[in-house]
Amino acid sequence: MIRKATPGDAVQVVPLILQAMGKLAVKFAGSDNPETINNLFQRFFKLPGNQYSFENTLVFAEGETILGSINAYDGAKLAVLREPFLKYLSINSNSDLSDSEQETESGEFYIDTVSVKPEAQGKGIGKLSIFEAIKWAKEMNHTKAGLLVELNNPKALKLYQHIGFEIKNEKTFMDGEYHHMVFVINE
Repeated sequence: MIRKATPGDAVQVVPLILQAMGKLAVKFAGSDNPETINNLFQRFFKLPGNQYSFENTLVFAEGETILGSINAYDGAKLAVLREPFLKYLSINSNSDLSDSEQETESGEFYIDTVSVKPEAQGKGIGKLSIFEAIKWAKEMNHTKAGLLVELNNPKALKLYQHIGFEIKNEKTFMDGEYHHMVFVINE
């Protein structure tokens, strides 16, 4: 079952967000300490009004167990959603991301992270979650959804292309190279 996340889902969802982010989580946290990174993302997942908030997250759950998550939001609001995160980092860590590139743009519903527990992969959970995020975008009157895929991740690229995402351009984000992909949402 796919449902909206709650603050109480943090313990299960944050590891999924971090799995999807990979090395970007280290850059965002300004630390390679797993506990520091986990605590940072749990803090923001539980709070409203930021890009990694429960408010911007859907989960795929079987009973009490969360098998997958997807984090998405209005791309036009990225600067506002990122502000509390950046402010906290500037005060509490050595990380200064104030001049980092924006991975999304106005006019698209941005799918930030998609993640499925390793033992649940290959069962269509990621694909179902993406379709649910597209439905969510449509309910918010968006006409396109966007996401980034690392250039060296052909498996994810193939999945997104199969769903209907098309490569719009290439982007550099936090020293990584990505395909910026877009899905046009039909009426």
